Amino acid sequence: MKKWLIAVCCLLNIGSHSSILAQEPNSNPINPTTSPEGWLIKTSQSALRLMVDDKGTVKPVYYGPIQMASFQGNNEQWQSATDEVPVRGGFAGKTPMLEVVFKDGVRDVELEFVKAETIILEQRHTLKLVQKDRHYPLQVETFIRVLPEFDILEKWAVITNTGKKDNIHIENLQSGNVVLPADQYVLSHKAGEWGHEFQPQQTLLTPGIKTLKSDDFVAYANPSWYMIQPEKNLDKQDGDTWYGCLAYSGNYRVDFNLPYNGNLQITAGINFWDSWWNLEPGKSLTTPKMVTGYTNKGAQAASQNLHGYINKAVLPATHRNEMRPVLYNSWYATEFSVSEEQQIKLAEIAKETGVELFVIDDGWFKGRVDDKGGLGDWEVDNNKFPAGLQPMIKKVNELGMKFGIWVEPEMVNPNSDLFRKHPDWVLYFPNRKKNEMRSQLMLNLAREDVYQYLLKSLDKLLSENNIDFIKWDRNRGLTEPGWPSAPLELQREVRLRFTDNLYRLIDELRKRHPKVWFESCSGGGGRPDLGILSRMDQVWTSDNTDPIDRTMIQYSYLDLLPAKTMVSWVTRESFHQPTSLDFKFDVAMSGVLGIGNDLTKWTEEEKKLAREKVSLYKRIRPLVQNGQVFKLISPFLENRSALQYVAEDKNSAVVFCYQLAEYMRGGKTDRRKSSVLRLQGLDVNKKYTLENTSADKSINTQQVYSGDFLMNVGISWPLRTANKSLVIILTAID
Repeated sequence: MKKWLIAVCCLLNIGSHSSILAQEPNSNPINPTTSPEGWLIKTSQSALRLMVDDKGTVKPVYYGPIQMASFQGNNEQWQSATDEVPVRGGFAGKTPMLEVVFKDGVRDVELEFVKAETIILEQRHTLKLVQKDRHYPLQVETFIRVLPEFDILEKWAVITNTGKKDNIHIENLQSGNVVLPADQYVLSHKAGEWGHEFQPQQTLLTPGIKTLKSDDFVAYANPSWYMIQPEKNLDKQDGDTWYGCLAYSGNYRVDFNLPYNGNLQITAGINFWDSWWNLEPGKSLTTPKMVTGYTNKGAQAASQNLHGYINKAVLPATHRNEMRPVLYNSWYATEFSVSEEQQIKLAEIAKETGVELFVIDDGWFKGRVDDKGGLGDWEVDNNKFPAGLQPMIKKVNELGMKFGIWVEPEMVNPNSDLFRKHPDWVLYFPNRKKNEMRSQLMLNLAREDVYQYLLKSLDKLLSENNIDFIKWDRNRGLTEPGWPSAPLELQREVRLRFTDNLYRLIDELRKRHPKVWFESCSGGGGRPDLGILSRMDQVWTSDNTDPIDRTMIQYSYLDLLPAKTMVSWVTRESFHQPTSLDFKFDVAMSGVLGIGNDLTKWTEEEKKLAREKVSLYKRIRPLVQNGQVFKLISPFLENRSALQYVAEDKNSAVVFCYQLAEYMRGGKTDRRKSSVLRLQGLDVNKKYTLENTSADKSINTQQVYSGDFLMNVGISWPLRTANKSLVIILTAID
């Protein structure tokens, strides 16, 4: 049993060094209860109570504020609530976590409780519940891993066929199920499209089912993140807030099932649309993690909890505590027309600016003169780099910078040596059109030979060159998920096997090349999930680098993910009225700073400004990347925006102010859009100096204020002119 549990830990990316302890520490947040049998799970602010009813069914009877932790679940409404693992079978009205077909055609499941135990997975207490079908050889193990300081629970399931001869056909298997008390709730989530990612949405949950999902591996339309608040508390800064997401990079779904008169059921997991899994005898299937949390301090605290959890418990440990480097990417300067001489010239100017990481983008490999050819052939183009990449990398390193490179491993162009040799390596259906996008098809990474080819190609690239950084792109969604050469029973497992092998590929590359940083790029924000962020260090937030649009995209992104993961570039793009280089830098510095301009076209004045801004960013970088973020003013509600990052000890902070429109001073619109800026997260008893970093010294912020004054009275909004910005540094004094 011990070896089996460790194997499960590995499947979940929990780590082979996880341990299972016979004795739990005194701080165990999982407490067994009696009369009836059950468990009370506590975090800093929340409590989850499970009970076994007289029919042997595990029921979730309470999830909410810890003050209600003594609730015993005798209320009839809770007794009639859905099960902890709702299944297809019995009365309808619930969203099933599990739907299977047994060999004899029976499609219903009846689970009964077997046992429970508390184990330790990566130094965290975890409740393991074991249930089994009353007749068929089906075992269901569910896990609840507790991270008390973040008020977060991780939930997942392991399904095992305990039989000896027959497969069990799985039609649906979700990761977890959460039940909230009956109330009128508002759902906050994100929606969008390419170039317009992470747009905030709010909807009143009325009776019925609301679903967030992906059918094509892309998360533009509905990332799996959500936040639930009672409608009566919506206008308050604090109050009951449930939040969560799914740690999965394939097709996912999150369902919000609200009966006409009952509790809200939230279920999240793999989207089994057009998919299945044939569970062989003795085999198990493990779901990704559903992440769920509760706070009584409102939406901002929910985001801060998620940020802390991601920064300290999700991001790869190798670079988790390191500052993300200032990078330069050559795409906007050169596009596909790359050469050694030209890249070195850009690198020399980048070094003068203060850049720490130089990244060559698309166009470096053979056959890549435009976006219509070469993908899949991950060998250096000798026409562009006669001696390979090494001379260029050596020069970049001599300049004192790390070197990075762009790849798009999951894709292939029909105009490539790889496709000509292996046309069957793509996802396709016989007798059906292969839908290309950007002249691309998607490789069938579910195939072992495709996995081995990509591993060999990328490992060779990293082994033969001193590469410190990989920008891993994916520029199209899934179509034609066919696998004609596979046995029929495997063909509809292709999406699940693709995602498993994607994770396996990244994990193996990181194992072989631990110093390498990885950035997830999916045509911008097409894959911003915790499954990929447990393997990659940061996210290319959007292909849209216009600073006005980015002000909004990045403000909303920070609801989901921390600034340490949010890559933002300074580029020439401008989809609105022109903005200054100063403004562009101030927008980009609120995340992981990058530069994408053609540096050879910068004036001496622009180079000087860039040096000053990069120097400023390095000074405030610990605050931006590790500080607690407070979203002060939303650009979705006003034509201005403000973000604040506060150090853990509250001795320093940085505030980014952006003015997106002009108003007449004292006019009606100006008065309605309050001219006061109130800060948050400071120490009420400390005094702070405010340093104005703008070149416009007419904006006077060099005064001393108490934390109490700055948070409750505030200072005058410091900007008036449209598309102007200001970075203010706060420092506590004795």
